[in-house]
Amino acid sequence: MRQILVPSAALFLFVVQATADVFVEVNEGTLEGTYEQNEYGGSFYSFKGIPYALPPVGDLRFKAPLPPISWQGVRSAKELSSDCYQVTPSSLAVGSEDCLYLNVYTPDLNPTEPLPVMFWIHGGGFFSGNGGDMDYGPEFLVRHDVVLVAFNYRLDILGFLSLDIEEVPGNAGLKDQVAALRWVQNNIRKFGGDPDNVTIFGESAGGASVTYHLISPMSKGLFKRAIAQSGSPISHWPRILEPREKAITLARKLGFTSTDPHAIYEYFKSLPVETIVKLNIPVTIDEQAIIPGATHFASVIEKDFGNSEGFLTEDLIEALEKGIHEDVDVMSGYNEHEGIFGLVIRGRYENVFKYADFLEFFCPLELRYHCNKKQILEIGRQMRNRYIKDDLVTEENIWDIITYLSLEDFVFDAIRWQKIIAQSSSNKFYLYKFTCKSELNIMIDLFGLDRGPLGPGTFVTHADDLRYLFPPKLYPIEVALNSTEFRMIETVTTLWTNFAKYGNPTPDESLGAHWAPYTLQNQDYLDIGEQLVPGTEPEKEHVEFWEEIYKKYLPERSSGRMDAANALLTVGLFFISKKIGGM
Repeated sequence: MRQILVPSAALFLFVVQATADVFVEVNEGTLEGTYEQNEYGGSFYSFKGIPYALPPVGDLRFKAPLPPISWQGVRSAKELSSDCYQVTPSSLAVGSEDCLYLNVYTPDLNPTEPLPVMFWIHGGGFFSGNGGDMDYGPEFLVRHDVVLVAFNYRLDILGFLSLDIEEVPGNAGLKDQVAALRWVQNNIRKFGGDPDNVTIFGESAGGASVTYHLISPMSKGLFKRAIAQSGSPISHWPRILEPREKAITLARKLGFTSTDPHAIYEYFKSLPVETIVKLNIPVTIDEQAIIPGATHFASVIEKDFGNSEGFLTEDLIEALEKGIHEDVDVMSGYNEHEGIFGLVIRGRYENVFKYADFLEFFCPLELRYHCNKKQILEIGRQMRNRYIKDDLVTEENIWDIITYLSLEDFVFDAIRWQKIIAQSSSNKFYLYKFTCKSELNIMIDLFGLDRGPLGPGTFVTHADDLRYLFPPKLYPIEVALNSTEFRMIETVTTLWTNFAKYGNPTPDESLGAHWAPYTLQNQDYLDIGEQLVPGTEPEKEHVEFWEEIYKKYLPERSSGRMDAANALLTVGLFFISKKIGGM
């Protein structure tokens, strides 16, 4: 088994200096944390298991979070809280419903100037994950003089049940995230952090969450910058199709046949948590056959009941076209081989080989939801001809399938939503493609995917960027301070923390490259690998092909929609001006 390696001096420091207790007074009471040496250099203060909301148990199950209550005396903040209840991808049930806690790590409790705050939102498809330091330790980031906050939010049905009624409108897990952000606003100064300089960042479902916060009225004013890693608001996978039908289907599967949403709510509230979490609940044939790994509860567009806070209450494309929150800088991107994860959620090679001979397989899910059967077959034929021509789907052309899945699940939408907001917002945007390759790229093995059909090499699949931001504590990997891996870690963490500090990931030439903001005119981006390589128009040929498909079959959801509207407006204004001028 591989071991984490550090220079002997640093290792000696880490071993011989014991942690010391430290105290911080927050609005709810006194916390006792620890002062710790960082094996990668320096030191930091750690506070774990801090409640940011009331436990969402009993009658509060499925409800929006309520503020935490105060405590008497000193509360220990030395241990992580329970994960939010979940069944892991390996079918292990872990955690508790009492899970709304956060962790704060700071390099300085009394800095001369308040420090930038980086607020991490974990991924996991909205059905798994946690904000603990075994996955998301602070050691790499706090070296750059930022405060790191990580936290748990409710998952699966507990965080995302929607019955289209006021009692359960949906998105409770996203409202947990808002509650944690509000706690940061109220308390982070006590840890040396600046509430006026908060950067939210997250990956996968956490990245999608970041993009939701950019348009949610509940999140406005709670952060200054945002980094969305492998997540966009318009991808098919962070959202749920027919949420009420999914709830009815689950109730029926459990033996409860009523379709009354209030009765279903009371029924679900009465059941043991292990009865209702991580059950396979497809509501379409596509979900049952083609994407069996993506049939969980997730985000929804809520009904507006007028007297309660809604997190997302309007169509996401329409919301983006109105513009994101003003004065928020945004950085977003994707990994080079995202589509390898697409094999996993579609049932690995066997399921892909089974269904990819059908034209429907090559019709992106969003288009399948909006187009008729004839159009779906037309789109599938065009996509199939573009990516594998007339060949059968086999191990020999699996990389062509991966290219298609990368675009469907992550890449096209990462660029499409960037174009939409660039047309409608004056904010500053940065786009990247992540291509770092090293021993840290371990996700393909954690996914349990057979490397054989992929051939030799190091792949940058979904979530491989995480190990360049957070120490791989759960997965022993050699990370020596003079290694290529650590040099890439330093580059990536510098880009991320520069953005948090300055709103510019390359404020000077110290990293050897200038990362230009994204505009519709130049479409600048940065390839983040062992070297930093600026470029323009990422995935140009693929994106142009997909855009033509969308413009033809689903123009109302195309990134060119605003272009067409602006063109019509320009023509109209021209004729109006001519008419006025001739009067």
